[in-house]
Amino acid sequence: MEMKYLMDYYNNKDEEGRLGTRYGSVEFLTTMRYIQRYLRPNSKIIEIGAGTGRYSHAIARMGNEVDAVELVPRNIDVFSKNTQIDETITITQGNALDLNGFADSAYDITLLLGPLYHLFSQKDKRQAISEAIRVTKQGGVVFAAYCISDGSLLHGGFNKKSFNIMEFIKNGFIDPETFTTRSTPELIFELVRKEDIDELMSVFPTTRLHYVATDGYAVHMKEALEEMDDEMFALYLKYHFTTCERGDMVGLTNHSLDIFEKKGL
Repeated sequence: MEMKYLMDYYNNKDEEGRLGTRYGSVEFLTTMRYIQRYLRPNSKIIEIGAGTGRYSHAIARMGNEVDAVELVPRNIDVFSKNTQIDETITITQGNALDLNGFADSAYDITLLLGPLYHLFSQKDKRQAISEAIRVTKQGGVVFAAYCISDGSLLHGGFNKKSFNIMEFIKNGFIDPETFTTRSTPELIFELVRKEDIDELMSVFPTTRLHYVATDGYAVHMKEALEEMDDEMFALYLKYHFTTCERGDMVGLTNHSLDIFEKKGL
């Protein structure tokens, strides 16, 4: 039943187009900017939860070898249609919780850019992170993406009213005192704060390299971004890249990126 909610959501979602909007491009360009910091000649990359392949294809077209894993058949179909003949890339249907078809310590960079949005227990989240770390080389880099609760409450709840905050409080999904959140598979997305991520990662032999607000304040000004000309948008991106790791800015983002290095046991 949990899988059905996720399949239904992505079967009716334009995931390919989401990152192509001005707002979505902030997230995409920020993530790619950090990935490119750690790409080396002949890097081998795995993307777990690759969606329709926006990141995997972009990285492969830069001359890198990419293996992609995706759960949703519809996304795999789009991924395959977008594959160019000169890409060194594979796509496999699979689950982030079990990567038994992939060897230990095989990849220089591991991308976990979607699965943690849809895992609701600490056990499952740690299992997905553990698998991502397992397939990464010692000294390799893992990118893990999250949906952040306060950005969602402010934008979707108080501003756009795409969900009813009072009803969510009444039903136990938002704490009325602390505004911490909990979720279920029916609600599709798990929303967290940085302190939740810190606790989640506390058991792993890793070193954090960056904690990034991937879309930053852009979620709160989608319309303004669409109205900007190219010169102003370039200036906005420069501002965003300058501030996206600042501690006083990271809590209001819609998505965050935890970038860490695998250490020896």
